[in-house]
Amino acid sequence: MKPTRWPTLILLAAGAAVLAWLLLRQTYSVLPPLPWTGVPALLLLAIAEAWIGRNLRLRLRGRGRPVPPIAVARMAVLAKATSLAAALVGGLAAGFLLYVAGSLDKAAYRADAYAAIGTFVSAALLVLAALYLEFGCRIPTQDRKDGPPPR
Repeated sequence: MKPTRWPTLILLAAGAAVLAWLLLRQTYSVLPPLPWTGVPALLLLAIAEAWIGRNLRLRLRGRGRPVPPIAVARMAVLAKATSLAAALVGGLAAGFLLYVAGSLDKAAYRADAYAAIGTFVSAALLVLAALYLEFGCRIPTQDRKDGPPPR
């Protein structure tokens, strides 16, 4: 598995934003207001992944109990999947924000814009936390003169 690349996440988010904007042009009038429930959920996931990334990184460097290799592989897959999903959600929120930005003088549009901004920021934080977790899954390299890697 290769590390997640920024261009992949940016292209996914941009594609989702364009798709959301195109779909909203046709269906915005029949949609309910954009909910705020995604914001705390994304923030909690971001906090959890950053915390797991920090702990995993420390444990892989020999501080604390050793980590089974399968657990590291599972965390790496989780981090990759989460970063892609968060980029998709962030792109959808950005597309929503682009659509409603032209009519912020109306209360419904303004409320949806606030929810879209919160969702976008939360999704961006989740992408950063997932990339941090993915980075924490890397096995530290050691120079030969330093001796064997930690157990």
